[in-house]
Amino acid sequence: MNRRQFAETTAGALSALAMGAWPFGRWQERRQVNGPRLTDTLARLGQIGRNPATGGINRVAFSEADREARAFVAGLMRAAGLEVRIDAAGNLMGRRAGTAPNRPPLMFGSHVDSVPEGGNYDGPVGTMAAIEVAQTLADRDLRTRHPLEVVVFSNEEGGKTGSRAVSGEVEARELDLVTASGKTIRDGIAFIGGEPGDLGRAGRERGSIAAFLELHVEQGAVLERGGIAIGVVEGIVGIKRWNVTVDGFANHAGTTPMDARRDPLVAAARFIDAVHRIARDTPGRQVATVGRIRAEPGAPNVIPGRVTLSLEIRDLEMAKIDRVFDVVRRAADETGGATGTTFRFDLFYTSHAAPTDERLRRLVEESARALDLSTLRMPSGAGHDAQSIALLAPVGMIFVPSVGGISHSPEELTRAEHVVNGANVLLETVLALDSA
Repeated sequence: MNRRQFAETTAGALSALAMGAWPFGRWQERRQVNGPRLTDTLARLGQIGRNPATGGINRVAFSEADREARAFVAGLMRAAGLEVRIDAAGNLMGRRAGTAPNRPPLMFGSHVDSVPEGGNYDGPVGTMAAIEVAQTLADRDLRTRHPLEVVVFSNEEGGKTGSRAVSGEVEARELDLVTASGKTIRDGIAFIGGEPGDLGRAGRERGSIAAFLELHVEQGAVLERGGIAIGVVEGIVGIKRWNVTVDGFANHAGTTPMDARRDPLVAAARFIDAVHRIARDTPGRQVATVGRIRAEPGAPNVIPGRVTLSLEIRDLEMAKIDRVFDVVRRAADETGGATGTTFRFDLFYTSHAAPTDERLRRLVEESARALDLSTLRMPSGAGHDAQSIALLAPVGMIFVPSVGGISHSPEELTRAEHVVNGANVLLETVLALDSA
């Protein structure tokens, strides 16, 4: 934790203390979580996988740090009175029985894995707040009619493997993909206690979950700039990713005239510029990104013979993604014709756009209003586990502000007071759902 983060966390804890959120304090007129406890558990989680030199979090899925974090979280779940298990996909599940056990469970949670050199807020805020909600209910001996399931999904940052397994979206070929931990997804799931050979057992049927709620940091600056406490997410963007292969002809860099070259790196450069231009100039909120590129053979004195790169397109409408891709594909064909190269596109990842449930949006807004917190309806430009669960159940998402809109960085920060606000809204929304 750097000095700025420490100062913010300390200030937030004092603020939460001032709100009277100690566990031995009286139950407030407004039901509240224990803010100092939540701040503390989030900070403790932030020490797992932390790089002391940079302050960054290295808790990539299926790493030793990921497994350590999951063990820490499992201990907190048990302390909150949850029955803990690991499903076949490596998802960590904590269940609390309801007074009407035949009702489907209310599920809420997020993830704890990080990107390399990431922060401790993307995922952990939703996870630790979910456990705090369960602990608060246990402290007050408040029983819900629905069973409750607190979930920590596996490998969110590497492709939402855990939540996509629950919705039956994971394909067998994905299990052999190598993750940032150096392990394949198959080996990684086994490493954290799952059963990759029986992944289907992680799947749930439509209707088996009453509703799913995910609290998350915004990862943008809209809420902070507007001075708004709570974002009510209207929908989560769909994502498609392609591996793009550009083939040319490898040749000597010194003896091949410029007009005789079939250089795939030149073609790739033009393609990247076209992707940016098309996404920028097409009306709408779509975004398109080339985030990875490799030239072969990769020698300074050789014209490359092949270039491989990635293409990702995101939008709230899957049909819009396809329309943008069609334009990008035509631009690639034109570039190939002009440079003597060929382009091949292999779709390897699809995450479907997911509108949130209107009833859950209203409940989140009403819960925030009861706590005197301002709200804004907004889309999510990042993918989340909630969009996979949306194939099975109504979903809702609660956003809290990110300082400077920074995410996937050691400088990622959400102030403690905003974390506590989000947890209180989550608590109220869960109780409202249960009583509806």
